[in-house]
Amino acid sequence: MAEPDIAFTTIKTNGADRFQPLRRELGVTSFGMNLVTLAPRQRGRIHAHERQEEVYLVLEGELTLGVEGVEHTVARNGLVRVGPGVRRQLVNRGTTTLVLIALGGSGEHVGRDGRAWESWEESGDGRSPQEVPLPVDLPV
Repeated sequence: MAEPDIAFTTIKTNGADRFQPLRRELGVTSFGMNLVTLAPRQRGRIHAHERQEEVYLVLEGELTLGVEGVEHTVARNGLVRVGPGVRRQLVNRGTTTLVLIALGGSGEHVGRDGRAWESWEESGDGRSPQEVPLPVDLPV
């Protein structure tokens, strides 16, 4: 049996780097994924993508997102999507470190293509997830 296609990495939130290429570290080929860390008062460049939309997930701190010169605040655990062609800038106006994950992709979404099994012992191609009951929670 072939080895499963699986990769691991660790988010480095206390390093000196502003950018951690999670996509490259994990070998992801269908979308971009990066960790962005900005110290207080740091900002990224104003940029846009021709075809790629981006989603930013704030893990720590507070993001000030400039969009065409207008600023928007995104709190911890907040998400924001910015479409292709829209100029944006990531800014940390706060007094603590800002840590976020940037996800980017282009093209049509494939949709749900998952398969499900009721147990590890079950073989075959699996079934549609809607056909398999949700598992019972683990005992306490």
